[in-house]
Amino acid sequence: MVHQMGLFGEYFHAIKEGKKTVEVRLNDEKRRKIKVGDLIEFLKVPQQDEILRVQVLDLRSYDTFEKMYNDIPLKDFDCECWTMKQMIDGTNEIYTPEQEKEWGTLAFMINY
Repeated sequence: MVHQMGLFGEYFHAIKEGKKTVEVRLNDEKRRKIKVGDLIEFLKVPQQDEILRVQVLDLRSYDTFEKMYNDIPLKDFDCECWTMKQMIDGTNEIYTPEQEKEWGTLAFMINY
């Protein structure tokens, strides 16, 4: 199955360059349909001028982004030099703590 998602340019390019092998999302209804082996087509936003197709190798769910970031090496997110506060603050620019509490989080291990 193929799933479509938007992805900001810097993260899009990090996947394309092989630096980012894990993508994070809320574990909402849309994401719960994704299975290992499925394909994800990332549309680069806001430009919407490029598509990147990856395969899902593994899925890991967590109650919080902090638990996720403590479990998965930060280099897999292409954030090796980031602090935990930077990781959480950056994620909260996209997802609110209320959304995180409602849905939990999901990490996609991907292969481009």
